[in-house]
Amino acid sequence: MPTIGIADTTFARYNMGAAAVDELKQLINAKIIRVTVPGIKDLPVAAKKLIEEQNCDIVMVLGMPGAKAQDKTCAHEASQGIIMAQLMTNKHIIEVFVHEDEGRDDKELAFLMDSRSREHALNVVKMLQSPEQLIKEAGTGQREGFADAKPVGR
Repeated sequence: MPTIGIADTTFARYNMGAAAVDELKQLINAKIIRVTVPGIKDLPVAAKKLIEEQNCDIVMVLGMPGAKAQDKTCAHEASQGIIMAQLMTNKHIIEVFVHEDEGRDDKELAFLMDSRSREHALNVVKMLQSPEQLIKEAGTGQREGFADAKPVGR
């Protein structure tokens, strides 16, 4: 049975971790370990600890950067830390960020945070159980949260 780590934040305005856990429980028989940290820059070490101390096979990190320029800088720094944690542990850490300015209003933002969390949970299951499915989806314009983009042809 795989072990899946979930790390989310109190800064987010929606419980993205709960959405991911709910979706995973519907899709896979796995041990799920969840931790919550204050903000997105705390996610890299949370993910690394889930992998190294809790023996997670894969981790999802979920967060909501704000809309201001400094928030986007913090999101970039967090992404760099997540990449470094992946390289240090040789495990996938699936970054699920929804920027506060991605939605037109709170209703659309909540929809996006829920759907992106759930769609990336499905990606985690595919990575664990059927990576060949991802190969079939290569180049198809998959988007998590909003409608998929159309692939371009030759």
